[in-house]
Amino acid sequence: MYVYSLEGGKESQITDGTADSRFPVFDRDGKTLYFASSTDVGLAKAWLDLSSYQHPVTRSIYAVVLKKSDPNPVEPQSDEEKVADKEKDKDKEKEKGKDAEKAKDKTKDKAADKDKEDKAEKKDEVPVVTIDLEGIGQRIVAMPIRAANYVSLDTGKAGILFLGEIVDVPRFSEPPLLSVSKFDLSTRKTEPYVGGLTAFVVSENGEKALFKQGPAPASPWIIAATAAAPKPGEGALNLGEMEVRVDPRAEWNQMYHEVWRIERDFLYDPNHHGLNIPEAETKYGVYLPRLGGREDLNYLFTEMLGEITIGHMFINGGDVPKPRQVKGGLLGADYNVENGRFRFARIYNGENWNPELRAPLTQPGTDVKVGEYLLEVNGREVKPPTDVYSYFENTAGKQIKIRVGPNADGKDARDVSVVPVDDEFSLRNRAWEEDNRRRVDELSGGKLAYVHVPDTGPAGYTSFNRFYYAQVEKQGAVIDERYNHGGEVADYIVDQLKRPLRNCDVTREGEKFCSPMAQIYGPKTMIINEMSGSGGDALPWMFKQDGVGPLVGTRTWGGLVGIYGYPPLMDGGRVTAPRVAIYGLKGEWEVENHGIQPDIEVENDPASVAAGHDAQLERAVQVTLEALRKNPVVLPDHPPYPNYHKK
Repeated sequence: MYVYSLEGGKESQITDGTADSRFPVFDRDGKTLYFASSTDVGLAKAWLDLSSYQHPVTRSIYAVVLKKSDPNPVEPQSDEEKVADKEKDKDKEKEKGKDAEKAKDKTKDKAADKDKEDKAEKKDEVPVVTIDLEGIGQRIVAMPIRAANYVSLDTGKAGILFLGEIVDVPRFSEPPLLSVSKFDLSTRKTEPYVGGLTAFVVSENGEKALFKQGPAPASPWIIAATAAAPKPGEGALNLGEMEVRVDPRAEWNQMYHEVWRIERDFLYDPNHHGLNIPEAETKYGVYLPRLGGREDLNYLFTEMLGEITIGHMFINGGDVPKPRQVKGGLLGADYNVENGRFRFARIYNGENWNPELRAPLTQPGTDVKVGEYLLEVNGREVKPPTDVYSYFENTAGKQIKIRVGPNADGKDARDVSVVPVDDEFSLRNRAWEEDNRRRVDELSGGKLAYVHVPDTGPAGYTSFNRFYYAQVEKQGAVIDERYNHGGEVADYIVDQLKRPLRNCDVTREGEKFCSPMAQIYGPKTMIINEMSGSGGDALPWMFKQDGVGPLVGTRTWGGLVGIYGYPPLMDGGRVTAPRVAIYGLKGEWEVENHGIQPDIEVENDPASVAAGHDAQLERAVQVTLEALRKNPVVLPDHPPYPNYHKK
């Protein structure tokens, strides 16, 4: 951590860098600087790498005493009882009497000076902050506050510190919620203040806090006093009636020029791939007067920013009118039309313990079977040619009653209660993965594992850990990264795949196991396709770079630049300007606008896929089995037991 002197224009180091120190805040008395620091941050510090995931970090709270002459704010307190001094008590009583007399006299004076006092402005005295840099590292003290996953600090009045921490590790798809506690230096106690927040800030005078409770857009903003924990519901701001009158064309004009400034100032290449930004801004500016709506502006952004010729150039959002949407319900099933009815051709299994993979027709007590007919939905008879999905309008997430049975005429039918989902992608994707896993198992005679990596972010990290380590008894593996839509740089996955067999162990009972224990020791092959990009480009690039195994499939998308940290447009719209570009160790742009070429090119043509074949998967199995035959996995037996007393 450093401090910067505005007067002297100089920066000075406060901490030595051997711990990860963050969130510095000055106490409002100007004598102390608080911060949070961690010595177990480890791999979590590498934000770009997948290996940074799920490494628990705890931080402790420290204070820097800024002046040499100031005392330790948490010096040991005496545990001796104070003896009452009767004489002092008598003196205090006398003083109180005198004060009462003086108060009467002052009342008259106050009345006379009332007009002057009403006009006077009361200003908080701003403390002068003096920092003695010599030996400052020895004036860092630990605060009596428990270590936790602190992610923010803020100060209230002098001696009051607010600590924001993440208490529960959320699902990757959910934003973490902040829990704020309050530390009082005078009592040295930490008390809960408020929880379940997505934003928190303290006012300049330390008397009020503004916070947003809950992750939903409609969650309330609340203003509360900092003196005590707020009561539920108190201080909520009524923002529902707020309106802003705007001139759309004036906004569009401002945002048009703002977008070009974002590209000018954030794009990784200061030469913008040779595009003359001012000329392009003038060229496309002639279309501004002809825009018919906000969507037209996004269309213009798409056209003009395409001239930069780069991946990850995204345009979205803005004040675009949104029609009311009615979510249709889905049962997680395929249908055939037979005997004048809709018949269940396939019912997708899910993981009903997992909210993201809930399958409506496989819930306990439902028992709908493939081959049965869908006869009614909420009492309405279901028959073609009416679209089967039209019967499920506005049913997503709601309990409905369907009538199903083994016969098209309704004989032996029964009513079943179900709750349709609004999206079947997760169910169908898991079915595709499981079909592939069974196919690999069948083709390899049980020798090979199959693992799909859908991205190089949270879902891919979870999927790899779950399905790779569940199959470590296999001799080899097919890693499928087709349709991988990226995320972080997946060093973690490559590092895990290439760990070599190092040694083996034997127990007293004769059990044999080897190190690393959680590993598939045999050959690995990766499947790629043109729908893999970003982190999905980097994963096969590193897989090939480290010689883990061959790549089978088609060339990847070729988009390996990074995007983050752009100012939003004034109506909430967003554009990106890729500000990080990854290049190879030979000093070349090896991936962006090129992609990763497979070692064995195999294309899945529509006809073979429609016939139930996956040529890329089948070739990957073949290649891996050939490598396994050439280099079989052999776990050596233990040597003869030693005899150290042999004569």
